[in-house]
Amino acid sequence: MADVLRIGVNGAAGRMGQRVVALASADKNLKVVAAYESASSTKLGQDAGELAGVGKLGAPVSAEIGEHVDVVIDFSTPEGCMTVLAQCASRGIPLVVATTGLTPQQKQRVEEAAQTTPILMAPSMSLAVNIAMKLVADAGRALRDHSTGVDVEIIERHHRYKEDAPSGTALKFGEIVAGVMGQERHVHGREGRTGQRPQNEIGYHALRVGDNVGEHTIVFGLLGETLEVAVRGQSRDSYAAGALTAAKFLATRQPGMYSMVDALGL
Repeated sequence: MADVLRIGVNGAAGRMGQRVVALASADKNLKVVAAYESASSTKLGQDAGELAGVGKLGAPVSAEIGEHVDVVIDFSTPEGCMTVLAQCASRGIPLVVATTGLTPQQKQRVEEAAQTTPILMAPSMSLAVNIAMKLVADAGRALRDHSTGVDVEIIERHHRYKEDAPSGTALKFGEIVAGVMGQERHVHGREGRTGQRPQNEIGYHALRVGDNVGEHTIVFGLLGETLEVAVRGQSRDSYAAGALTAAKFLATRQPGMYSMVDALGL
């Protein structure tokens, strides 16, 4: 890896993209050299640093990946992710996929692209969230054979602008729980006379309120006691910092699929 890692940010005009640009500009080992948005964006041509409030960086927003980019961070939309994915795959540019809400078909395209370029994809870039995922797996393994049974519910809160529900992080928590405890049913909210709760299900509940940057609570309900693993984000910077950590890790890797577990050494 070069002394200074040259970063491209897809979705640079968005809330998360702006924070990635801002934090990268303050890191002496990083340089934002490119910024991308869709071809229909009203921000095309504007400097990414000025959009992020950190002053001119000489990185105008473009719809195409230019030259001299070491790694791209994608915080955009599923459609935007697919666009930058194709460009990175064709040129062997490492790509950090932080966009959530991808369809199974789109995830398959990401995995196929990893055959030609290194890709790190994760439902959350947060250090705390990824540690919480490890704790949830440990709790699930310890409780899976509990004599009275265990009910698992996942509650998540995000800002009013979030377009997918439940969050990709909540779904990942559910995948982890099911992987170690064996639940086969995944229920999204409840209404009406649902009857007694079966223990082979995981319940998901998505709240969309104000400007909440992200909270997840995984509830393990036993008879007589309850265990909760909760993680709360206070600012988007935790996700942006994680994405930059991922970019530094990915820049020196061979083609393949990687995760935040790899980047964080968990």
